[in-house]
Amino acid sequence: MIKSIISLLILLCLQPVALAETIRVSVEDNLQQVLDTAADGDVITLAAGEYTGNFVIRRAVKLQGTPGARINAGGKGHALLLQNERIRIEGLDIHNWGRDLTAQNAGIYADKHASHLVIRNNRLKGDGFGIWIQGGQHIKVEGNEVIGNPQLRSADRGNGIQLSRVQHADVSNNTVSHTRDGLYIIASQQSVLKNNTMHDLRYGIHYMYSHSNRVQDNLAFRTRAGYALMSSRKLTVIGNETRDSEDYGFLMNFITYSEISHNRISNVWTKPEHKVNGRDGKGLFVYNSGYNTLSFNTIDTTEIGIHLTAGSENVKVFGNTFLNNPVQVKYVSNRKQEWSQNGTGNFWSNYLGWDLNNDGRGDTPFEPNDGIDKLVWQYPEAKVLLDSPAILMLRWVQKQFPILKPAGVTDSFPLMLPMTGSAEESATSAARTSSTSGQSAYVGGIQ
Repeated sequence: MIKSIISLLILLCLQPVALAETIRVSVEDNLQQVLDTAADGDVITLAAGEYTGNFVIRRAVKLQGTPGARINAGGKGHALLLQNERIRIEGLDIHNWGRDLTAQNAGIYADKHASHLVIRNNRLKGDGFGIWIQGGQHIKVEGNEVIGNPQLRSADRGNGIQLSRVQHADVSNNTVSHTRDGLYIIASQQSVLKNNTMHDLRYGIHYMYSHSNRVQDNLAFRTRAGYALMSSRKLTVIGNETRDSEDYGFLMNFITYSEISHNRISNVWTKPEHKVNGRDGKGLFVYNSGYNTLSFNTIDTTEIGIHLTAGSENVKVFGNTFLNNPVQVKYVSNRKQEWSQNGTGNFWSNYLGWDLNNDGRGDTPFEPNDGIDKLVWQYPEAKVLLDSPAILMLRWVQKQFPILKPAGVTDSFPLMLPMTGSAEESATSAARTSSTSGQSAYVGGIQ
């Protein structure tokens, strides 16, 4: 038996081994033919020049460009269609693919066997989707720049980077602009979006029907919404920034069991020419979303700091900083909410209480949305009366007779100074808080 095994090993060692080749291609060569005849593991390097066509990659190869190498898709279809696993696309300039969104035209499109792909350091500019990856695992999309066409209506552009039914993706250090949405994630799990920059878009990052994902240290600016989180659960959203949005800093619609912490939201203001009744810039808009933790965020200079509505209850809100927001809180519900945890409330720039015992907490609770506030929401023209003696008297009466006061938000331990804490402390807090409610928070990700 041992002799048979030794003989088999010797026979295998004597078999010729196919070594990966490095294939250099110029514009005079037939690139599609090279791609078809290459072997798995080959490295195909494009010399400077323009390669016109719609190319299909059926082998597990690495396709890379040298400076000046450019793929021109001729205004139709996909520029690169990936039909195998373990394909690497690096250092290419790709432009002018199709704009048919129904056909999902993309600069780089992967729909079959889309696992263990690496899409790195490419520059894409076109009308349709930038990078579309569907149905794969262990994907890396790193260091790419995707630019859409600002001459098209936002609804007629594709998304910059789109992941559909993907698991264990690492999307990092990409820059996306002038597409519809920057990063669009649907039906995907256990993925990390980190250090991406998105600007001049509808939504910077858009989540749909996904769970157990991490969104960390991204930047969005000049959008309608920096981060649109919808119909998803167990999202860990930490250390992100959004500024200069028109409608929302963070839009949360049917989000559950998620941690939204250490994010910075600033300057969310609807442009005067777009103003209609009810359209105001909201730092945090929480719609039909419960069992979430909102902590250590900064909401600075927004028309409405945080707006909760449509059953958004059982939300833990503490350690946040609300600065320079004309309306700090708009809460539409018939149930009272306490916005503090274990003696830690939030910092409110319009809190006028004292801290006589010098413990860093205000001596009286803060109620940012009383009955007068709700009257003003219903009748915006009444804002001119806010400082009148009659309004001050109504507030005093309401305070003396709590039975007249409608349900709203109370912060029993308002902070006298903004609180800061590390993202690691926030993640630990989220896990501890979640464990007490019988839920497990996903705070991990691929390395």
